[in-house]
Amino acid sequence: MDQKEILGQVAAEVMACTQCQLSVSRKNSVPGEGQSNAEVMFIGEGPGFYENEQGRPFVGPAGKFLDELLQRAGLHREKVFITNVVKCRPPGNRDPLPEELSACNNYLERQIEAINPIVIVTLGRYSMAKFMPNVRISDVHGQSRWVNGRLIVAMFHPAAALHQPSLKNAILEDFGRIQSYLTMARANCDIMQAVSPVPETSTEPAKKDESPTQLSLF
Repeated sequence: MDQKEILGQVAAEVMACTQCQLSVSRKNSVPGEGQSNAEVMFIGEGPGFYENEQGRPFVGPAGKFLDELLQRAGLHREKVFITNVVKCRPPGNRDPLPEELSACNNYLERQIEAINPIVIVTLGRYSMAKFMPNVRISDVHGQSRWVNGRLIVAMFHPAAALHQPSLKNAILEDFGRIQSYLTMARANCDIMQAVSPVPETSTEPAKKDESPTQLSLF
């Protein structure tokens, strides 16, 4: 299967998923959306009220702010991929529970593998913790780390600025650096491709095996 087919299969499984209690209270699951071979992938925490209604990620007030942030970063929504660590809305927008994160992890891993982004931007502490455990988002927001060959950039969730206006400037500044991180990741990809060994191909004709049926014990 190609990338689009894999993402479509994951989406279908998410919509039918009953692996945790969030399936009981959801109206719509929210698999995620965007370009199947996006260079940049955004991973939030979980769908909210509007996402649960529409089955799409980041379509409420936080989503409108995310659109502004993407524009500031020189990115187009349709050219990136946006999803969450949990695919169904936690009741009352509470934090996702460990068993809910675990239930959705396989879907997220398959999405990452299919898209193969060079930059992953985590939005919020729960998505950050998947790649940067045991750190505080207030200490590392706007910073990057290489994890399994990908550049992971930790960001505050856009909703944080709606609840704490004092964070808005930090979020704007962090998103303003995404292009520099993307340039860094592209350069790393070029270096890796340049140093990858090219398999040698022999131009000599293959020697005929004079005893093809005889097996050696040593």
